[in-house]
Amino acid sequence: MQKDPTIEQEASPKPVLDEKDKAILRYLQTNAKATVREIATQVHLSTTPVHERIKRMEDEGVILQYATLMNHSLINKGLMAICYISLKEHSKKSGGKFIKTISEMTEVIEFYIISGAFDFMLKVVASNMDDYYNFHVNKLGQVENIAQVQSTFIMGVIKAGQPAIT
Repeated sequence: MQKDPTIEQEASPKPVLDEKDKAILRYLQTNAKATVREIATQVHLSTTPVHERIKRMEDEGVILQYATLMNHSLINKGLMAICYISLKEHSKKSGGKFIKTISEMTEVIEFYIISGAFDFMLKVVASNMDDYYNFHVNKLGQVENIAQVQSTFIMGVIKAGQPAIT
């Protein structure tokens, strides 16, 4: 589970990752379904220390979640859009309400607070333009406090993924 940006959190020390931790993370990025035994073989450790390291990295928030990435077009969600949103009001209460509302929308698969001309960026999936129009008008259009929405449609994905562990 990811951190809720509306909740103030105490700064915690940054976890220290050694080369074995990084090797475990690199392997998990290529195969999140790998067993501890498979990972142990790849990183040249026994299963107990690998299990302990994974558990520690989960507890420290290094590993946020395990996910299944899907081919959107094969599950009838082939239209992708980036929505840039500006708010009318920037209070903690109204911003928190906006974040909660958007976070619950199943069409929104990524959601960022950004700097610049807009306040937020959403990555949205839909089955087609009519489906996106319905999302834009009947969902986003009903959200209070939105001043402006600008949509950009993704025509193709060249590279997607997580940052490399170095």
